[in-house]
Amino acid sequence: MNKKSLLGLAVALLLPLTCYLILKYASDNAADMPRRYLLDTTITRVVNGREVTDSIWHKTGNIHLQNQLGDSVSFYDKPGKILVVDLFFTSCGSICPRLTANMSKLQQSFLRGGDLRKKVDTPIVQFMSFTVDPQRDSVSVLKKYADRNGVNHDNWWMLTGNRDSIYKFVFEELRVDKFSEEPISPDFVHTSRFVLIDKEHVVRGWYNGLDSVSLSKLSRDIGLLMLEKDKKQKSAVFSEILDLSWLWLIIVVLVIFFMVYMKGRRKING
Repeated sequence: MNKKSLLGLAVALLLPLTCYLILKYASDNAADMPRRYLLDTTITRVVNGREVTDSIWHKTGNIHLQNQLGDSVSFYDKPGKILVVDLFFTSCGSICPRLTANMSKLQQSFLRGGDLRKKVDTPIVQFMSFTVDPQRDSVSVLKKYADRNGVNHDNWWMLTGNRDSIYKFVFEELRVDKFSEEPISPDFVHTSRFVLIDKEHVVRGWYNGLDSVSLSKLSRDIGLLMLEKDKKQKSAVFSEILDLSWLWLIIVVLVIFFMVYMKGRRKING
C-alpha cells in the first residue's frame, strides 16, 4: 500500500473520532459556570519541572443552630447539596416578606414532576434562612412564620441561635457585604441578597432576592452547579468512546468503502 493509501486510511479512521472529541470538548466547556469570588491564598509548586500555581478558595466554616422544627442542625449537615442562603427576621415589615415569597417560589421550582403530594426534590438543593433577630425569633416563632408563608420543611430551614455566632458567620463566612451595592450594617444585618454556595461550601455568587432577573440567573446557576464535574475525578471521555458502538460502526463502514474504492482504482489503472 502506497503513502496516499495509508494517508487515506488514516483519515478514514481518525476523522470521525477527532470530530467527536472536538464536539465533546466544546460541549463540556460551553457553559459559563458561576465563578468563585473569595480567594484565600495561592500555593506555588513544581510539577515535572514546571511551576504551577493553585488557587485556594474560601470555604465557609460550620455553624450549629436550631431550625423551625426545633432540630439542632449545622451548616454542614447536608453534604453534596447546593445551598441557597438568605437573611430575614419575622417582624420585618419591608423586604423580608418579599424575600420569603421569592425563596418559596424558588423552592417550588424544584418540585418533583407529577408528584401529587408535591414532594421537593431534596437531593439537589437546601434552602437556609438565617434570622438576624434571634432574641425575638425563637423556634416557635419561626415555625409559625414558616407555616404562614407556606414553607416546605423538607429542604428549607429557618435558623435561629446565638446572635454573635450568626453575625460572625454572616460576615466572616458568607461575606454578605462583599461587592454589595447596598450598605449593610454590622449592627443589624438587613439585606436583600441571596447567597449561592456549592457542594464544597464555596461561595459562588450573591443575588438580589427582590429582582426577577437576578433570581432567574440564580436558578440557572443552581442548574449549572448540579452539572459541575469533580475535578479530582479522572475524565471518562475515553471510556465513553469505547461504548460508542455507532461511532465504530461508521469507522468500519468508511474503511470498507475506502478499501473497495482503492481496489476499483487499481483495476482502472490496470
